[in-house]
Amino acid sequence: MLEGIVQNAPLLAIMLPLIAAPVAVLFGNKSVAFYISGATLVLSFALCVYMALLVSDGSILSYHIGGWAPPIGIEYRIDAANAMVMIIVSAMGALVLPYARASIEKEISPGHHTMFYACYMLCFTGLMGVAATGDAFNVFVFLEISSLSTYVLVAMGARQDKRALSAAYDYLILGTVGATFFVIGLGFLYIATGTLNMVDLADKLANSPDNKTIRAGFALIVIGMGLKLALFPLHRWLPGAYSYAPSAVSAFLASTATKVALYVVIRFTFSVYDASSGFERTTLEYIILPLAITAMFTASAVAIFQMNVKKLLAYSSVSQIGYMLLGLTYLNQTGVAASFIHMFNHAMTKGALFMAVGMVVWRTGSALLPSFAGIGRTMPWTAAAIVVAGLSLIGVPATAGFVSKWVLMAGAFERGWWPVSFAIVGSSVLAVIYVWRLVEVMYFQEPKATTKDPVREAPLAMLVPTWILILAIVWFGIAANAPVELARIAADGLLAGGFDNGQTVILGIPGR
Repeated sequence: MLEGIVQNAPLLAIMLPLIAAPVAVLFGNKSVAFYISGATLVLSFALCVYMALLVSDGSILSYHIGGWAPPIGIEYRIDAANAMVMIIVSAMGALVLPYARASIEKEISPGHHTMFYACYMLCFTGLMGVAATGDAFNVFVFLEISSLSTYVLVAMGARQDKRALSAAYDYLILGTVGATFFVIGLGFLYIATGTLNMVDLADKLANSPDNKTIRAGFALIVIGMGLKLALFPLHRWLPGAYSYAPSAVSAFLASTATKVALYVVIRFTFSVYDASSGFERTTLEYIILPLAITAMFTASAVAIFQMNVKKLLAYSSVSQIGYMLLGLTYLNQTGVAASFIHMFNHAMTKGALFMAVGMVVWRTGSALLPSFAGIGRTMPWTAAAIVVAGLSLIGVPATAGFVSKWVLMAGAFERGWWPVSFAIVGSSVLAVIYVWRLVEVMYFQEPKATTKDPVREAPLAMLVPTWILILAIVWFGIAANAPVELARIAADGLLAGGFDNGQTVILGIPGR
């Protein structure tokens, strides 16, 4: 049995949560739904860690669905790049779930709790599927699974704030536009090559003369996924979705959804297309680079003036996406690795911040800045978590955020782009300002007087997952070898072009 699980790890990591979603609804009991979801997520995380270990030497796992060999059959293809993304998604999914159990008691109507777990599992399934699949059209299918469930999850915040409904609607409209651009781009690629298998696409594009159809496909894919990953200035949906969604949903989405969308951009740019060639290289250097730097400064500046702390963190996420995109534009190993490292570190950091802010919302009923007054005394563990995660967001040494920004600056110097390194430092100074605003209110203002229940520390079910992330932030700020090495292997594979850059291990049922 164990051998069967190991042999089918890529499929099980996605199919188990897909099956768990309807099963959770079938029982109709929120406690049963929670335990089913929890067991599934822990197993999915274990499978992802196992696959990451298998590809840590540069190998590639190829799983043929139903035993049908690609390009005729659908393939799940795991290398260091998507293994890292799958670890991010599965780890955050498993950590946010116990936090969510306590969080949704006050933020979501009791009648919707079972549906929350089902949508959560579907969202998780979609994100994992996008990362694992080697079929371009399957990317679109899994993207829609995650998106449709996400719209529902965001709308569930309407019990706390009716603006969650308009935020979900904005997300729906812009997400649909992005998905439409993406699938039209896939259509152009299919017209040009006659295939949708990514390995086959890469081979055929490499042997095809450059033409407008292939270029248009690339442009449509980048624009479509730019909307999904909130690339500045296509980020209109993100502040509302993160601000008015339930706290657990904000934490999960902020740490996973944009990272998966960014992975899709990376995969198509470096593996399907050739990032070092004229059109793709020009796109990165003359479009993505200036937009990334603009996001780093503009979004951080907007964050400084926000009174809603969740919205402050949302604009901070737009800024941090700029850092992740920035590394790709270097087109060197250090820069691409820095993008993956920052993806990993930002998932922990922003997940911890949204979870900590959610605990304040759970106690005070508000995410507005005045609600944080004095929580350094009334909620010391929550306030300390915000401080540590905030330091990581800035990039202070001994935190995970420092590691990724250091590698990002090193990549800029390798490319000879020293002004970009100064831009990284300058935008980090803006992060100091909005993090300090929080610190000042938490520690230097008096707690709000209340005639009802006094503000006190959040429940352990919410504190423990948050502090696991905080300890991880410190740990990976000091001992960052594992994620850095995996990121460098991922960067080497991507920069080599195509997919067949390592020993391929075939998993699943014997081929037909």
